[in-house]
Amino acid sequence: MMQLYFLSVLCNGLMGCLLLAKSYEEDRPAEGSPCCPLVLMFNNLTFVLALSVLSIIAGFIKLFAPFTGEGRSTIPILGDLLPVAGGIIGGFALLFWVYRQKTSGPVETDNKLDRLGGILTNNKKILGAALLVIALLHFLFPGVLFL
Repeated sequence: MMQLYFLSVLCNGLMGCLLLAKSYEEDRPAEGSPCCPLVLMFNNLTFVLALSVLSIIAGFIKLFAPFTGEGRSTIPILGDLLPVAGGIIGGFALLFWVYRQKTSGPVETDNKLDRLGGILTNNKKILGAALLVIALLHFLFPGVLFL
């Protein structure tokens, strides 16, 4: 389905840009203004929540309905494995980030969900770069197995 293909590439690319922009903003000293307009979108929790939920839903649907067409992969699950995995993992990372922004108090280190979410949000730069690469490769090579 062409719409799911477009949605997957768009969500992965946006999530990658948002995560990279936020990690670079955290790395540089506070100068009063954000490094780029993407950080302003990242600070809008409604946008981030909608993007993460949309990415997770599209990832699960795309898991069983890979991009098909003439000469394209029609194998369920393996057909779009990297974009699906990136979309779901990135969506959960952003979802956890929104959850941590809405809740107050210290992070419980004995809670497995908090530890997993902490790993995902602490590695924003790596996850963002991976999502951008996956989105670019999936856009350029839509029918390749695993992409």
